[in-house]
Amino acid sequence: MNTSKVIAGVMKWGLWGSKFDTASYEQIIKESIHMGVTTFDHADIYGDYTTEEEFGHVLRKEPSLRQQMQLITKCGIRRPCVNRPQFKIKSYDTSFKHIIESVETSLENLSTDYIDALLIHRPDFIMNADEIAEAFAQLKQQGKVLHFGVSNFTPSQVALLNSRFKVEINQIQASVTYLQPFTDGTLDQCQELGVIPMAWSPLGGGNIFAATDDERILRITAVAEILAAKYQTSADVVLLSWLLQHPSKIIPVLGTSKPARIKAALDATELKMEREEWYMLWRASTGKEVA
Repeated sequence: MNTSKVIAGVMKWGLWGSKFDTASYEQIIKESIHMGVTTFDHADIYGDYTTEEEFGHVLRKEPSLRQQMQLITKCGIRRPCVNRPQFKIKSYDTSFKHIIESVETSLENLSTDYIDALLIHRPDFIMNADEIAEAFAQLKQQGKVLHFGVSNFTPSQVALLNSRFKVEINQIQASVTYLQPFTDGTLDQCQELGVIPMAWSPLGGGNIFAATDDERILRITAVAEILAAKYQTSADVVLLSWLLQHPSKIIPVLGTSKPARIKAALDATELKMEREEWYMLWRASTGKEVA
């Protein structure tokens, strides 16, 4: 699947964050596309099942924008809220029926006749790999979904599904403060299978730049500031560049609603630090030299 160098995550654009109106959605969509950020990451549950539809209002108004972007969405979480009163508890559902129904709803809400990539949002502990494969095969045959992947899946869970169909994406938590994918086989598997790793919370949820007395965060920011001064940029650009240098070709999913932050993320794609500098940030995060 072809995507932009960084991905605009829309989770905080609506009810769960900035509470954009249609004009604000339109502005940030157009500014993002103008900058070259053409891939937008959704999930059915965002904004308590409202953000897809709010984004879709812009595409209803200007259908030509759809051909200038790629839409990713996710399904599989059943989240109780005022818009889903039939859900009694939070649970996971990767049944054939739920996947098909979720996609049909997303297509309607996003005002589009196809989704570029559909991801299973969380591992379902009773998921049936054959059933998921059947749903994906039908959606692809109908032209309603072009590419398929997962989010937050372990290497063994990816391997299971990849035995039934090609897993193209694994959207994972990864940052200088969350190193698990570097050590648990997730990013190794991405290189092995050609899976695209998309990193959510690529700056640790923004906590790196919050006032803190956390020694780990202070170590990371101290090194990031030194490198930012060397490369005449900002610390957030340095930390995104650190992710981008991994050979699995990580693509950051940005959680911002500010165009300036999107622009900074694009700057990170142009920065290439030295290998030893990469390990300076690793050491700052772990608090020790590599073995």
